[in-house]
Amino acid sequence: MSALPEPLNTLIAELGALPGIGPRSAERLALHLVQSDPQAVQRLAQSMVQARAQVQACQSCGGFTAQQPCAICQDARRDPSRVCVVERPVDILSLEKSGSYFGKYHVLGGRISPLNGVGPEDLEIQELESRLDREPIQEIILALGSDVESDATCFYLAKRLASRAVTVTRIAQGLPAGSGLDFADELTLTRAIEGRRSIR
Repeated sequence: MSALPEPLNTLIAELGALPGIGPRSAERLALHLVQSDPQAVQRLAQSMVQARAQVQACQSCGGFTAQQPCAICQDARRDPSRVCVVERPVDILSLEKSGSYFGKYHVLGGRISPLNGVGPEDLEIQELESRLDREPIQEIILALGSDVESDATCFYLAKRLASRAVTVTRIAQGLPAGSGLDFADELTLTRAIEGRRSIR
């Protein structure tokens, strides 16, 4: 039986469910929160609820935004002829931190994975093709990870877009095998973007 009050145990369990937070970290955070100024805790709780309610997917690229379209899609300084295709919205944040890419983005929302029941129809591929019809896109840069499922997704996209008047490239494989963009540092991502190569 736990010596901690039940509300504190519940808080620890909720914090422990967050990615990257282990049992000890969850306990430390929970103990810190229950000893903090109530107004500070209220502000934290309010900002969490507000962020969850207001942050949504950009209707154009699929990235995180609180307005439609997102700031990147609205930015006239971005190169509209290049679209970098990523798996998840968080991958956009990783690439932006590298400071090496100045085009636009498109979030697939996953990768082809037959074992997990994810097929091409489950990804935002048709939306990408629609953008090719209405935007002056000349190059599609595939910025996916270096695992088998990412490889399969890249080859599928290259084949599907083969009839389009667009160059399809893939970032150089300077990424750790089997990992995603969120594990790569800024320099690695910069070199990967600069070293991209055609895959068709």
